[in-house]
Amino acid sequence: MHIRYLAILLLMLLLLIPQGLAQDTETPTIAFVRYSGSAPIAQASDGTLDSLEAYGYLTPAERAAINESYDLYGEKVVLLYRDAGFDLPSVNLMVEDVLDKGADVILTITTQVAQIAVNATRDMEDPPAILFSLTTPFDTGIADSLCIKPDHVAGTQPVMSFEQYVPLVVLQDPDIQVIGTIVTPDQDISILGTRLIKEIGESLGLTVEVATATSLADVSFAAESLLDQGAEAIVLPVNPLTAQAMPVLVQLTTEYGVALYAPRLNAVFRGATVAAGFQGFYHEGVIAARILHAHLIGDIDIADLSIHQSFGFGIAVNLDTAAEQGIEISDDLLAMATFVVENGQRSQDVTADVDEVSMTLHEMSSEERRAADLEFLAGLECTDEMIAEQQVALDAAK
Repeated sequence: MHIRYLAILLLMLLLLIPQGLAQDTETPTIAFVRYSGSAPIAQASDGTLDSLEAYGYLTPAERAAINESYDLYGEKVVLLYRDAGFDLPSVNLMVEDVLDKGADVILTITTQVAQIAVNATRDMEDPPAILFSLTTPFDTGIADSLCIKPDHVAGTQPVMSFEQYVPLVVLQDPDIQVIGTIVTPDQDISILGTRLIKEIGESLGLTVEVATATSLADVSFAAESLLDQGAEAIVLPVNPLTAQAMPVLVQLTTEYGVALYAPRLNAVFRGATVAAGFQGFYHEGVIAARILHAHLIGDIDIADLSIHQSFGFGIAVNLDTAAEQGIEISDDLLAMATFVVENGQRSQDVTADVDEVSMTLHEMSSEERRAADLEFLAGLECTDEMIAEQQVALDAAK
C-alpha cells in the first residue's frame, strides 16, 4: 500500500514539474545593454527603469538595487544589466552573453549597441526582440526606413537637427569662413554627422575642413591640424570619442582663441563654448519602456510598428569658456539659449548629469497609463500604403 501511495505521489510530482517550468518561462528575461553611463545614456536608462517600476515589473527595492555587476532575478522580471564603459569590443561580448542566457528582449542604448545586437540576431530563426533608444537607425544598417526594418526590431530615435545646429556658427559670427570637424571612420553616427556638417556648412558658404581621429590620442592631433589650417571654429558631430576628449579640445580651442561647438547640451559643463542638440533623453527611455510593455502583454506586434522619432532642440552657452577664448557671444545666440553658464553658475536648475528639467513620469493609474500607451502606439502602426511609399522613396534614392 505504501508503495502504491509513493507511486501516486511521484506521478503527481512529475505532472507538476512541467507546470512549474511553464510558470518560470512566463517571467520575461530582459537584457539591458548600454554603451556607457554618460549623462544622456544615464537619463534614458532612468526613464526606462522608472517606467518598468511603474508598470510593476520592478519593486522599489529592486529598482534601487540594479547594478551592472550582477543580474537581477526579480519577482516579475529577470534583468540582465550590462554597461560597456565606453569599450566597444565589450558590447560584442555582452550581446553574446545575454543571448546565451536566453534574453527574450534586448533593450539597447546608443547606435553602436543597437548595430551589434541587430547584426547578432539578424539571421536567427527566432530572435529576441531588439528595442533601441538613443539610436540613429538609418544609414547605420539597423533600418532602411521607419517601417522597412527587421521584423524583430523597433525603437525610438532622438532626431539631432543639424539644420539648426550648424547655422549657429554663422549666427555667432556672421563673418566666419572656415570651420573644422572631426570624424571617426569606424563610427557610423560620426560619419553621418560629419557629412551633414560638411553639406550644411558648405550650403552656408563656409569652407569645412575634416580631420580623422580613431583613438583618444588622435583627437589632439586632429584638432590641432584643423586649427593650423585656419579653422575659426570646431564643430563636432555626435561621436563618443570626441565626447571623451572634450578637455583636450577645450584646451586647444582656448589656446587658439576659437569657439568649440558640441552636439550635446551637457558638453557646456565640460567646457564647450556652445552646445546644442536634442532635449528629452529621459523620455526616450520612457518610450522604449512603453514599447517593451506593450510587446510583453501582447498589445503590439513589433513587426508592424514603425520607428518612433522624437524632436526637441536646445542650446546652451558657456560664457566662462568664451571669455577664456576671447570670444564675445552674440546677443542673437544668447537670446536663443535654453540655459547659460556664467561665473560657474547656471541660469537654470540643470547639471552636467541632469541637463533636462523634466525627469519624472506622469502620475496616472495603471488603466490610464495603458490607455495612453495604446493611443501612442496606434500612431506608430505601419500600413501597407506607408511601406509601399517608403520603398518607392528608397528605390528612387539608389
